[in-house]
Amino acid sequence: MENNNFDIQEELKKLPGRPGVYIMHDEKDNIIYVGKAISLKNRVRQYFQSSRNKGIKIEQMVAHIRRFEYIVTDSELEALVLECNLIKEHRPKYNTMLMDDKTYPFIKVTVGEAFPRVMMTRKLAKDRAKYFGPYTSAQAVRDTIDLLHKLYHIRSCSRSLPRDIGKERPCLNYHIKQCDAPCQGYISQEEYGKAVNEVLRFLNGNYDSILRELEEKMNTASENLEFEKAIEYRELIGSVRQVAQKQKITDSSGEDRDVLAVASEEEDAVVQVFFIRGGRLIGRDHFYLKIAKGEKEDSILDSFIKQYYAGTPYIPGELMLQAEVEDRELLETWLTAKRGQKVTLRIPKKGTKEKLVELAAENAHLVLTKDKERLKREEGRTIGAVKEIASLLELEGIRRMEAYDISNTNGFESVGSMVVYEKGMPKRNDYRKFKIRGIKGADDYGSMREVLTRRFTHGLRERQESSGFGKFTVFPDLILMDGGKGQVNVALQVLDELHLNIPVCGMVKDDHHRTRGLYYRNVEIPIDRSSEAFRLITRIQDEAHRFAIEYHRQLRGKGQVHSVLDDIDGIGPARRKALMRHYPSLDAIRAASVDELTKIPSMNEKAAQSVYNFFH
Repeated sequence: MENNNFDIQEELKKLPGRPGVYIMHDEKDNIIYVGKAISLKNRVRQYFQSSRNKGIKIEQMVAHIRRFEYIVTDSELEALVLECNLIKEHRPKYNTMLMDDKTYPFIKVTVGEAFPRVMMTRKLAKDRAKYFGPYTSAQAVRDTIDLLHKLYHIRSCSRSLPRDIGKERPCLNYHIKQCDAPCQGYISQEEYGKAVNEVLRFLNGNYDSILRELEEKMNTASENLEFEKAIEYRELIGSVRQVAQKQKITDSSGEDRDVLAVASEEEDAVVQVFFIRGGRLIGRDHFYLKIAKGEKEDSILDSFIKQYYAGTPYIPGELMLQAEVEDRELLETWLTAKRGQKVTLRIPKKGTKEKLVELAAENAHLVLTKDKERLKREEGRTIGAVKEIASLLELEGIRRMEAYDISNTNGFESVGSMVVYEKGMPKRNDYRKFKIRGIKGADDYGSMREVLTRRFTHGLRERQESSGFGKFTVFPDLILMDGGKGQVNVALQVLDELHLNIPVCGMVKDDHHRTRGLYYRNVEIPIDRSSEAFRLITRIQDEAHRFAIEYHRQLRGKGQVHSVLDDIDGIGPARRKALMRHYPSLDAIRAASVDELTKIPSMNEKAAQSVYNFFH
């Protein structure tokens, strides 16, 4: 989706001098690089300065950048963790370090045990333990755990207590006064639990008393000329302060939730949505809205929720909102019915969740103030283009459009693609792939019939189920076929058989494979090549074609494409390709005689006989 309206030099001037993550997009709007920055303004500008020696890889990447976006954070730590999450989710082409959660250490408190332990881990597990982090420094985490052992005498052994009490002698930590030896029964479970509660208070952010105590000890050691001990306390203070950094980007609960916040000015508003999946912030999107003057945040959010979640295929278990909405209970009931599971609307008042909502609101405000003009231009090339298409076809209320295409190799192993555009923009979460099952050979009409039948039959079945919501439930306002009269008629036949009434339009190409016009109601409608409608139709057609070919290549690359020809004795890759080039379908190969088969290059009589015997 080429973005001709994005002026890189102009957008560089709008960058804030704040920590955050920047995301580079290419001409197809694919994410090709994700990076973090202490100052977005300074870091992103460096890529576009000709005087800097960037290296071959960065120069190649910069040559493909057509636009960038960014998410501001409150600290470099948050930017680091968010960078990790986004790289893992999108796997950008130019990111060579595909980081994972294991990159970062967590502090784990095994509160599910009778005598809990404190340890470092790099993996979040769904157990009864409490996790704190992630943190940027493993050494700081180790120092902090050592400190907790010294201050609260928490055990570090792996003995199963209370089962093993008294079975072995106390370890060295007891003798150096870093453990109260619960393994010997020297401390009750109740007293030990009090120490664990102090550890949890510390890890939850109550650092002040500990820091004061360490500073007093450092100053005392320094006054007594015990400089080595003073340095040790100073380093511990540094470790505690490093661990004390708060971050909101990863949640150890591992839940799915959306975070919604709004910024408004006069008749313009932007709603920012953060997508948290499995406890990780993996992406965001913003939506530009026209509002009435003086409309409040709660009213804007209420309207947005009803419109956005009516059409999205996935609803998380929790929506975290910036403000209370009037129809909260009604919305929860509606969303729960659509999801088939409980959905809660929450307005966090404290802690990291509140900070995350504030961060979303801050990003919404930045988008509104810095990108207002660009968003209006984008609205013209998206929503404006959809309105032009609706006017050409004399339709009203087009919001969702689905386009379909078929891809195959010489008629073998056909696949189908379904791409979705809402309000003129691609909705990639709704894209679907189909591996053709019931059609053999290069039968594009038959393949398309199968794809459409499966798509809408599945959708009708989902609508009848108890939840009434699934991946195919939302139907389009307009179906776009990659072709003219033939493909349109196939779609209309399928819809008629399923008793559905959805407009179908063909995207007609000329002899040079360029979009020429629209085929609708048995008439070809020309389109002004300079119009936004024409550009949008071209983008949709190219996207459907790209998605189908990409899926076909993916299957071939993974070795998943398997032809029946692979099962014939004596037919290897070379002979299989020769057969596929020579005959348009398996039926044609089946109908061929031995003499006809031997005329194919690389086929001898034995191989030809083997092919004939296989089919007969």
